[in-house]
Amino acid sequence: MAVYKTIPAAPAPHGERGVALWVRKNLFSTPLNTLITLAVLWFAIPQLWWLLQWAFIKADWFGESRTACTSGGACWVFINVRLSQFVYGFYPDAERWRVDVVFVLAAVQLAGLMIKKVPGKLPLAICFFLIFPFVAFWLLHGGLGLTVVDTHYWGGLMLTLVLATVGIMAALPIGILLALGRRSKMPVIQSLCVVFIEFWRAVPLITVLFMASVVLPLFLSSHVEMDKLLRALIGIVLFQSAYMAEVVRGGLQAIPKGQYEAAEALGLSYWRSMGLVILPQALKITIPSIVNTAIELFKDTSLVTIIGLFDLLAVGKAGLSDPNWLGYSVEAYTFIALIYWIFCFGMSRYSQVLEHRLHTGHKS
Repeated sequence: MAVYKTIPAAPAPHGERGVALWVRKNLFSTPLNTLITLAVLWFAIPQLWWLLQWAFIKADWFGESRTACTSGGACWVFINVRLSQFVYGFYPDAERWRVDVVFVLAAVQLAGLMIKKVPGKLPLAICFFLIFPFVAFWLLHGGLGLTVVDTHYWGGLMLTLVLATVGIMAALPIGILLALGRRSKMPVIQSLCVVFIEFWRAVPLITVLFMASVVLPLFLSSHVEMDKLLRALIGIVLFQSAYMAEVVRGGLQAIPKGQYEAAEALGLSYWRSMGLVILPQALKITIPSIVNTAIELFKDTSLVTIIGLFDLLAVGKAGLSDPNWLGYSVEAYTFIALIYWIFCFGMSRYSQVLEHRLHTGHKS
């Protein structure tokens, strides 16, 4: 009887794997691709070298005023001097430790939820979504032993994150309910959900913010004073939930009819079949669309400047209006754009990791 030995697979040659293989296949695979690659490099390398010199080599990093910017490159001294305002806005200096505590708590909990092998994800998720918002509000606003800091002092990156986080966390569950209501067989509920969704999707966010800031108080009693930030949050959540509802509805329509029939065959009630069978699949399908909607909301938070809230972009503009720092708008907007890019790119990359982790079989 013949005996066959298994020969271990040899690694691919060095030139047939990794970066070298990607470069050869994508940039130099044909004479035309080689010519295009060399032409692009001929135009891009001088520009990249100039950018590198301006941003790093010839840049000024430390100092107290514009007199420290003498090298001819980027004046990052402006960012360094006003960094605390970019992060905290006009939050009192003595109380900024509370913002730092909120940042650390949020980062630790998000890291625990995102890292795959961390135990106790269910209690951590309950804490993050149900308990942490109240703790964060208490720390940021004050009361119960802490000095009260009115919301008109909030600003910078802190305000941007508050608007985006509250908007995303509140819009998703409301959007799910609206999507289910729009597919409901009860005409009254279906009609109300359709009217709500189409109304909010028919107007731009800048109009919604203006209505929330100016028109909403007209419908309230003269004895009721609603905070400007709260009005903005209400407008953002209502606006974003309409878009989230359509995203979820698209996922529900993509579920095969057999899944609904299988849930009915198991004797599951409507809410149990939705919670255990249909919605998990629908949300898995719509991960890219949900994250795309969240990224759009994060960027659209800059619109709150029209109602007098100083988010990250508005704080940058306010800093540029200082006569001592005129002429450094490029550095300011570059820094702001970098912050937006870091958060948006991070959300995009995590959505891809989450898709791979959940193994979206509908794509195979």
